[in-house]
Amino acid sequence: FGEDRDNVARKGIMYARALQDNGVMAVAKHFPGHGDTDVDSHLDLPVINHDKAYLDSVELYPFRQMIAAGVDGVMIAHLQVDAYDSRRNRPSSLSHYIVNDLLRKQMNYGGLVFSDGMDMKAITKHYKDGRAELEALRSGIDIILLPDDMPKAVECIAKACNDDSLLIRLVNLKCKKI
Repeated sequence: FGEDRDNVARKGIMYARALQDNGVMAVAKHFPGHGDTDVDSHLDLPVINHDKAYLDSVELYPFRQMIAAGVDGVMIAHLQVDAYDSRRNRPSSLSHYIVNDLLRKQMNYGGLVFSDGMDMKAITKHYKDGRAELEALRSGIDIILLPDDMPKAVECIAKACNDDSLLIRLVNLKCKKI
């Protein structure tokens, strides 16, 4: 909806309300803000170099407004956001700090959290054999979209569940939430 944070928030809220008032789940995207990238995440992992103060005042503002207005879903972008997680090649969609700590805890968001397409190069270039889908689940994602290799993703998550009873509990909680 543009570059002005107030305009983006206002139009995003109106659009979300119109959808939700008519039985369609609205999903705000791409958290924590995809407006200032020079790389397409379908092709590679974009890096956001802004500090937390800028991100908070510009990129996160529309999301805060939409969360306060009751948006049902939020989609996490595949972005390297060093201000929140400086681990190399760690997309926001696989970051516990961004999904769980920032979105869920700091911004008090309790709705459904979606990944962006896991078949995008921002993910597949750095993560193989279902590992990205497992990391997305652990980061706080509820619904994983377009796994690059569904059988490998299921196998990786199932194997991890065999070794981690907390992960089994997490999967069960997400299923109930959905």
